[in-house]
Amino acid sequence: MGAEPGASGSNDGRFRTVTLLRAAAVVLVAALLGLLIWDLVGTSSGASFAARIEQGKNPPAPEFALPVLWDQRRNWPSALRPRLDDGRVTLAELRGWPVVVNFWASWCIPCREEARAFRAVTERYADRVAFVGVDIQDLKSAARGFLRRHEVNYVSLRDGTDGTYNAYGLTGVPETYFIDRQGRAISHAVGAISRQDLERVVRILVQR
Repeated sequence: MGAEPGASGSNDGRFRTVTLLRAAAVVLVAALLGLLIWDLVGTSSGASFAARIEQGKNPPAPEFALPVLWDQRRNWPSALRPRLDDGRVTLAELRGWPVVVNFWASWCIPCREEARAFRAVTERYADRVAFVGVDIQDLKSAARGFLRRHEVNYVSLRDGTDGTYNAYGLTGVPETYFIDRQGRAISHAVGAISRQDLERVVRILVQR
């Protein structure tokens, strides 16, 4: 007895659909694998960067280009203030000046504890050092509330992708990096830093 009319065409259609679905699944798995590898490579690179600082090798700090969350240019070196006009800041734009990069988040309790120390040291070294906060893993509204509440007096940027977090090899917040005029990281503080320690490293940074 022969096949019913149209049965062959129906089978061909189902075969094509299954084949396309399988191909799509392969592409999706490959894409996810690629993202995983990219993330692992970035995390490993960041951990290596942090380790080289601890070894005293003064590695070049990873570049970043991040949107401005909190414009407090009055305490930046006057020559750098125009860099904020486009609403973004890159590390390359700060070359030639000592830079202190503090990673923080509004939900971070130690970040609240060190806010007073940063405020005082920023005031003392205004126009000599570019203090930069980088808000991570946070809501923008909560971050701005934190900045207002703690009267943060230096520029803060926002990393909404974890790209900078991974590049710098962070293990949490707060963490602070001290970068010299040539863009090399000379020191790294994990956890809340005291005013005494912050001022001590900033003084070294200014003298380099």
